[in-house]
Amino acid sequence: MSAAPRPGTTQLRVGRLTKAHGLKGAIKVELYTDDPERRFAPGARFALQVPTSSPWHGKTLELAELRWYNGHAVAFFVDVPDRTAAESLVKAILWVDQDLEELSTEEDAWYDHQLVGLRALRDGVEVGRVARVDHFPAQDLLAIQTGDREVLVPFVSAIVPAVDIEAGTVTLTPPPGLFEDLPDADADAAPEPTPTVDAADSESLGEDDTP
Repeated sequence: MSAAPRPGTTQLRVGRLTKAHGLKGAIKVELYTDDPERRFAPGARFALQVPTSSPWHGKTLELAELRWYNGHAVAFFVDVPDRTAAESLVKAILWVDQDLEELSTEEDAWYDHQLVGLRALRDGVEVGRVARVDHFPAQDLLAIQTGDREVLVPFVSAIVPAVDIEAGTVTLTPPPGLFEDLPDADADAAPEPTPTVDAADSESLGEDDTP
């Protein structure tokens, strides 16, 4: 993201730019909202999450128009005139300021500020607390502070099956080894018995080794 959100607001991720479309600066958008008419109205401005090396780092985008082609959202932005400019924005994540007083109405969708601080439970036992939410193009990660270390948990339903804002908890079903070191397979394996060699075999072996 770019600048910090205004007081009384948080920043909400609403889309990701995936692929240049045509020659006039259009870009396909993966939407992270069920209210695109509101979030992607002409004139809407977006903060950009891009690498620091990107020429767009620290800048914002203004939407000119959102169109639909074969069921895919395609955006046209001010100051993105051609395919070359559009390709430089591929993988950028779009953020908007969101009033903290306005709760999300989307199913299974939460704002970062709602998740931070929740107790993380595994098998009903608290293993830590949500320290932050990391957003990446592939998936989101919950950073769980547990003891003196931090564990990054993929924010997917298979591993985070339940979020209860009112109870202040998030339920985890992590794979083995995510919150603890797996035992060393070699250390746990039973030592192999030392083969015994009778005297006759020992003598024959010695003879074979003699030049």
